[in-house]
This record gives sequence, C-alpha cells and structure tokens, in this order.
Amino acid sequence: MKQITIGTPLTPSAIRIMLLGSGELGKEVIIALQRLGVETIAVDRYANAPGHQVAHSAHVINMADGKQLRALIEQEKPHIIVPEIEAIATDMLEQIEREGLARVIPTARAARLTMNREGIRRLAAETLDLQVSPYRFANSLEEMRAAIEHIGYPCIIKPVMSSSGKGQSKVDSADEVEEAWKYAASGSRVNQGRVIVEGLIRFDYEITQLTVRAIGAGGKIETHFCEPIGHVQVHGDYVESWQPQAMSPLALQRSRDIAKKVTDDLGGLGVFGVELFIKGEEAWFSEVSPRPHDTGMVTMCSQRQSEFELHARAILGLPVDVSLRAPGASAVIYGQLEEEGIAFAGVDEALRVPQSDVRLFGKPESFARRRMGVALANGKDTDEARSRAKLAASKVIPIKG
Repeated sequence: MKQITIGTPLTPSAIRIMLLGSGELGKEVIIALQRLGVETIAVDRYANAPGHQVAHSAHVINMADGKQLRALIEQEKPHIIVPEIEAIATDMLEQIEREGLARVIPTARAARLTMNREGIRRLAAETLDLQVSPYRFANSLEEMRAAIEHIGYPCIIKPVMSSSGKGQSKVDSADEVEEAWKYAASGSRVNQGRVIVEGLIRFDYEITQLTVRAIGAGGKIETHFCEPIGHVQVHGDYVESWQPQAMSPLALQRSRDIAKKVTDDLGGLGVFGVELFIKGEEAWFSEVSPRPHDTGMVTMCSQRQSEFELHARAILGLPVDVSLRAPGASAVIYGQLEEEGIAFAGVDEALRVPQSDVRLFGKPESFARRRMGVALANGKDTDEARSRAKLAASKVIPIKG
C-alpha cells in the first residue's frame, strides 16, 4: 500500500482540500482536516459562512455557475474537492475530474446523482432494485395533480433539488395541493419546476445509517457501518437525533445491505448518510447524501471518531474507527429571530445539564427556523441522552445582538 504523507499547510508540500459549501457540517469537516495538517479552502454562496470562519482561505461564489466554479478551482488548485451541498454545477465537477485537475469526493458522478432526487431515486429503484416508496415526478401543478391521483393521499411533495427539508410538505387532501406546489418551488435550490410525489410509508421509525468507505490495511476499499442513528424530522428537517437506535438484527442487516449496495454503486471514499424507513423487519431506501449527515451531528458526543473525523480520515486514505463511545443525542437550536448578528443567552445554563455540550455555528444571519446550533448530550441510554439534549437546547435563547 502506498505510504500516506501529509505536508504543511500554506507551503508547497500541503495537501489542499476545497469544501464546496461551508455550513455547519463543512465547518466540522474543515476542523477535522486541519487537525490532520491539511490546508483548507472554504467556498459558499454567502460571506462569513461557518466554514469560512475556520478555513485557511475563503471564497464566495455561485457554485451552481460552472464557469465561476472552474475559475476558482484553477485559481486555488486543490488536490481534493469535497461537495458539502447539493446546489453545485456537477457537470463541471465531472469535467474537472475527467481532466485530472482534482479528485472529487466521493466521485463527481455521486455528486451529480445525489444532488437531484430524481437521479438517486431512479438509481435505487430502477437500477439497484431496492425497496422504495411509490413515486412519480411532475413538472407542473397539473402533472403533480395527476401524479397524486396515481399515488393517492396522503403523500409527500419534495422539490427534486433541495436540502434540509426545504420545500417539503405532506399533502392529505386536494385542498392542499396548490399550496404544496408553491412551497416546493420556493424551497428548491436550483430547479424551480420539478417535484417528486412520494407515497407515504407507515413506518415505525426512520434511521440514518452512516456508511464509511475507507482504505483498509490491504490497500483495498472497505465498508464500515456506524451504529444506526434514530431521528425525528419536522417538514423534512431534523430536530433531534440519537445513537444507537434500537433495531432487530434482521432489520439492521437489511438496512446495511441496502446501504452497501447504494454506496458500492456510487463508489469513492468518505462518509455517506443513507436514510431508511423501518417497519418491523422491513427496510425501505429513502435518500443518500455522499457526505456527513445533519442527523449525524450526534456522533460528536457518541462515537470515538465523529462522522466529520471519519470523513476526513477516509478522504485522506487513513484508517477509521466507527466504534460507539456512549449513547448520545442531539437537539437543534433554532434562530427564532429574523435578525443579523444575533446573540445567545442561557449557554451557561445549557452546559449545566449533566454530560451536555453545545455547538453554536456562527451563521451571520438568523431566521425563525434556521438551524443556528445544536445541543449534545450523553446518558446511560438514549432516553436519558435525548432528555438531556432537549433540555440543554431549550436553555439556549437567541436574542438581538
């Protein structure tokens, strides 16, 4: 196996890694990379994004503009490009990869397929023959009505390109269809006129199966699985997560079989967040992110190596350890205010909750439902950890700066 060597940041020997998207997840990846001596370049669509605040260099561009993206890559000359959001000119990433200008994590193809719900859903259902919820795509309100007629009520409407639940809604009757169409268009990152209509699965719970593709001692890619993460979502956006989620051995094995099939097809190295619905012993594929997952923030307190450390190590060809340290939970801290430069009261009270911790992301602008931080906690079991994390989160109060 080729020996891994790591240089010194800001010198010719440096390994240079560019993050496309520098929110709270990208920020943690940057910190993990810097601890390993990597030079980091943070890119986002707005100034002073969380990752901008900790990287060696920072840039603001429209990452969906292929010309802007290529110009920046040619300027900065990164060895590795790590997409952290969906709204990226993936056709340009594929061109960059083909030309050998940089390595894309996990691959440019994976970035293209997963930024668009249509690409990954068709891959999962039609190519890999995985069990998924019924679905149809629509380009107009009229097509969406026809798709709902076929799928039936209740159903879920999502833009084909969005993140963190933006534009997603549950539709229970015909009266709600037009509003769901408008909401989907407003929440789309790129395409304003195409949605997926999904049948509702009456699942018992949903999980994120973090799956890590890393180089093993023999020099070949090996697949590692973290303990399953349970989570609660509201309007498609996660509000709390915990690890481990209790599952039957058969349901867990089926989930991991699905996760391995999907990630083997996508290829490359790094962490994948595979979302699944579980009912009894059955598992349905929902979505996959070829990067650390928001529900996986719990791993900052529950695992020996967080999902961000795992991603950094896997990207660099280093060994990984997915072992659980202690039962843990996370709870989201929302902005609650529509303000710039807000402050937070009650952090001292939050940190008095036993075995708790707080991460404030440093986003320059707050919205009522914008994720501005997360509370973390451990406990003797996930019930205790969840109770502590939610209590800690409730103590943090956004106020005008």
